[in-house]
Amino acid sequence: MDVLTPEAFLAAYPPEIGEAADRLRAHVRGTVPNSVERVRPGWRVIGYDLPVSRRTVYFAYVAPEAVHVHLGFEHGTSMSDPGRLLEGAHLGLRRVRYLTFTAGQEILESALIPLIREAARVTMLTRQERSALAFDREWTPQARP
Repeated sequence: MDVLTPEAFLAAYPPEIGEAADRLRAHVRGTVPNSVERVRPGWRVIGYDLPVSRRTVYFAYVAPEAVHVHLGFEHGTSMSDPGRLLEGAHLGLRRVRYLTFTAGQEILESALIPLIREAARVTMLTRQERSALAFDREWTPQARP
């Protein structure tokens, strides 16, 4: 079975989308250098896994489309997002959140790097710890009369 390289995968998209995807890929690999990058052609994404013992766990992806590219986080609902940059809640996605970039749009490291680090941190938590984080973020105490 031939392994599809990220470069070959991105060649099917407009050059400006490929360039934006490459910049996002560089940010993920630079921020989490031990991450494992591989194309998941069935999902149409470049996925990132973290090594844990003898296995890996999926934590992020770069998903190119015709007019923009997403940087997504598998456990986005559990992540701290003080700038409220993550999208996807309106879609009813169970746990995934993402950022969207159009061709030529500036990618601010100051906002992106902390989110990538947070995604890796949250992925390494137990399922119960992630659920507690997501619940705490969604719950707002009621005002007492």
